[in-house]
Amino acid sequence: METAVVTSKGQIVIPVKIRRKLGIKGGSKVALIEQGDKVIIQPLDKEYFNKLAGILGEKGKMLKSLMEDKKKEREL
Repeated sequence: METAVVTSKGQIVIPVKIRRKLGIKGGSKVALIEQGDKVIIQPLDKEYFNKLAGILGEKGKMLKSLMEDKKKEREL
């Protein structure tokens, strides 16, 4: 377990061991995710977005549904 101190500006320093393991470098984007009484720091890297790929379904089902909804709106 690693620890960090929160500054008066609300900043924390992620320990180098964790930054290296997760590939977090200066300028890296991270998400802060609340889960109950915990905060998860999630690097927003290519691997994270690749895991999300396909989450809305395959073969354009979502796009097809949205296009059908727009068509119905225009008809009204």
